Amino acid sequence: MRRIYPDIQDNPDIVQAYAYPEDRPWLRLNMVASVDGAAWLNGRSGPLSSKGDRRVFQTLRGLADVILAGAATVRKEGYGPVPPRDSWAEIREGRPEVPPIAVVTRSLALDLDGELFTDAPSRTIVITCESAPQERRRLAAKYADLVVAGDDGVDMPLAVAALHDRGLTRVLCEGGPRINAQLSACGQVDELCLTISPLLVGGGAARIQNGTPAQVGLRLGHVLEEDGVLFCKYTREQSDD
Repeated sequence: MRRIYPDIQDNPDIVQAYAYPEDRPWLRLNMVASVDGAAWLNGRSGPLSSKGDRRVFQTLRGLADVILAGAATVRKEGYGPVPPRDSWAEIREGRPEVPPIAVVTRSLALDLDGELFTDAPSRTIVITCESAPQERRRLAAKYADLVVAGDDGVDMPLAVAALHDRGLTRVLCEGGPRINAQLSACGQVDELCLTISPLLVGGGAARIQNGTPAQVGLRLGHVLEEDGVLFCKYTREQSDD
């Protein structure tokens, strides 16, 4: 891997390149897309990935306090517990060995018997709303740390604030596109980490943001490259703060 912007450097320190700010809470989106903007291929993001993308993905997870994802992404991508990694020992010093996963869901249509809820070393967090079925809420509370944020739908600022209240201020959102758009629309996104895969996909795949309209000015921080795959980091323009 090499850095090609803002300067040229071989084998950059990936941990340093993606370090969180020390002075404030921070929410980053991490997504992969084809050159023509597709967020998945044949229904999943994995076929767009690469060895370099998987290294960056694992680094971002290791740096995070919590991993945020929508229920559709959790189901589609087959989320399980985050496994501990020896390479995280230094960057997670003073924190649990793995970050918990926080799932955003209005309906609570989750497999609560799955290993994400039964075998996770850090208790999974479920973020829902008042209108969620009461019986499903009671059941989810047995298997997860249940957070109710909002009335008819999940209020994303309240959801993020609830994570901060738990000391989880370094938030890594792994999508999907609808959750990304909701977070952008309400001003919660500080950073976008975007892997651009050298593929043309076409078809009906969603973009990395879909649904809720949002316009957020971004500044390009760096571009890394490996085997034709680009790893771009953008931060929100200060004028939007």
